[in-house]
Amino acid sequence: MALARVLTFTLDGVESRRVWVEADIRSGLPAFTVVGLADKAVREARERVRAAIVNSGFEFPFKRITVNLAPASLHKVGPGFDLPLAIAVLVSSGQLPGEAVEGCAVCGELSLAGEVRPIRGALAMAEGTRRHGLMRLVLPQSRAREAALVDSIEVCGVESLTETVEVLRGDRTPSPLPPPEPPAPFGEDSVSRLDLSDVRGHNALVRPVTVAAAGGHNLFMHGPPGTGKTMIARRIPSLLPPLSSGEAIGVTRIHSVAGLHDGTGLVACRPFRAPHHTVSPSGLVGGGSGPSPGEVTLAHHGVLFLDELSEFPRSSLEALRQPLEDGKVAIVRGQRLTIFPSRCMLVAAANPCPCGMGENRCRCSAADLSRHQRRLSGPLLDRIDITLFVERPPASALRSQSAPSSADTRAQVVAARERQVRRFADSGVTCNAQMTSRMLRELSGATGKATSLLYELHDRDKLSARGHARVLRVARTVADLDGSDAVLPEHVKEAAGHRTQQAQAA
Repeated sequence: MALARVLTFTLDGVESRRVWVEADIRSGLPAFTVVGLADKAVREARERVRAAIVNSGFEFPFKRITVNLAPASLHKVGPGFDLPLAIAVLVSSGQLPGEAVEGCAVCGELSLAGEVRPIRGALAMAEGTRRHGLMRLVLPQSRAREAALVDSIEVCGVESLTETVEVLRGDRTPSPLPPPEPPAPFGEDSVSRLDLSDVRGHNALVRPVTVAAAGGHNLFMHGPPGTGKTMIARRIPSLLPPLSSGEAIGVTRIHSVAGLHDGTGLVACRPFRAPHHTVSPSGLVGGGSGPSPGEVTLAHHGVLFLDELSEFPRSSLEALRQPLEDGKVAIVRGQRLTIFPSRCMLVAAANPCPCGMGENRCRCSAADLSRHQRRLSGPLLDRIDITLFVERPPASALRSQSAPSSADTRAQVVAARERQVRRFADSGVTCNAQMTSRMLRELSGATGKATSLLYELHDRDKLSARGHARVLRVARTVADLDGSDAVLPEHVKEAAGHRTQQAQAA
């Protein structure tokens, strides 16, 4: 018997961390011990591994087996350690040569019959394989196409423990990867089939919604029920530009770690998440005993839509403040720091009062109105770039007004985004809403008159310093939509109007 070492990966947030599976078999009373800060799913792997080895026709050594998962300080979670545990036992017992697993990472869950089942985070593990200079990754066949998105490594998809051993020995050629599916043309997903032209009677809202999409700005719509707030919000993804290759990889990694990806390839469309208003703080921003991504992370590079904003628990809304400002969520559990990305566009909708009828027909008492307003804190609303009042459109507007198509509006958005990408080249920033304070000073391009006007508006409207910066970011987007390199006074006026706009259906 010999000491065996097999390399695998565990998930830490949306990234993968390298783990050494070390197996030692010695004479003594039969025992199978797993050490190294493993969770319950990993400790239960002992029974799955024992049954899979026997049912696959191999010999399970009835001796003292000790398996160490190193580094011991790293928490190991999930059933993806089954396959590397089984391979380590087979190598240590002499049923598989040790050189067969050199330069190779192994990941997968086992059934009692020895079948290899899908795992989460295959893309993150493939990236970890390349990052650590390994040449080969063995994982479930159903996740091979996802892992193959990472180049410079050999991806071997397997369906059973027996096939894994044969592939590692070199007795069998790995099954060919499924042919990649051609990416769907933009607009083919279920969300993007919703077209902006379906919106009628709200032509005055098209411009501010376009500005929000062009700059990735947070948008808040309030007004009576049934006026079209939700309808507009659900069509915003159809206005956004397609994902870049880097963004698509990031979104696919997140969805794979969360178990929302089917393993077929890159996510082709921007995510749109619309959680129910009863969502908890950890469900919205992430958390739990083993931290998992929340809705704000699942909406990374996409849209997070909060309908009926005033019905969300205040604790959940307050938890959103830092992710919206920083573009990431930092969660500390058991002295471990986990960071999830949260760079998304927030779109929210709410009624003006509990009854929803607004000023003219409102039946709410003063106490009801005060309670309703307290649910929406000032610090959260201060992080909103564009505020719109959505009125009930008159019958004449419903008959005669139709918004432009999503394709036409998206062309304007794409042109504005291209200007932003050129401006922020090599900075990691992709749109105006992500500009830091220093970038805002150096790259906004505001003229002297525009700056003077902005300071006048700052005093007149009693803007906070954050609100001042957000008006300038929106003004920069308005200038990009107009094809202007400089931010002019008219751009600042429009941006300030969008921040407090009471849009009327023309």
